[in-house]
Amino acid sequence: MIEQQQLVGTWQLESWSIGYEGRDAISNPFGEDPRGLLVYSDDGWMSASICRRERALLPADESPRKLADAVVAAAYNSYFHYAGRYRVVEGHVVHYVTQSLNPNFPGTEQLRHAELDGQTLVLSGKDEVGGVTRYHTLVWHRAPATEADRD
Repeated sequence: MIEQQQLVGTWQLESWSIGYEGRDAISNPFGEDPRGLLVYSDDGWMSASICRRERALLPADESPRKLADAVVAAAYNSYFHYAGRYRVVEGHVVHYVTQSLNPNFPGTEQLRHAELDGQTLVLSGKDEVGGVTRYHTLVWHRAPATEADRD
């Protein structure tokens, strides 16, 4: 069973897939090659960010706050983030969300089943949207400690 100390550090995302109850289809919300970082601190804080690998750039000569809402919404739709406290409970990780790009997330608890195999962490969870149960699987790999350790 996983312990908090085993999570501490930085993890890089390999994949995020979603299965749907009653369907054979699987989706990848940020494509088949997403980018992401998951950070667990020793003092009980976490931060998770995920995005599409290829994201359209915003105009460099104008503040995003002055762009048309549709342009900003399209750019931010390719990115996901939340952060807050966390704790490990009987093989699960509970994220207590305090900040998020999604304004509905703060104040929620995100329960993830955690499996660790060497340097690979698999987090899985489920939610319900529009009456459909969805099953999320995120595969993370421990990030190298220093620049010299990178592949």
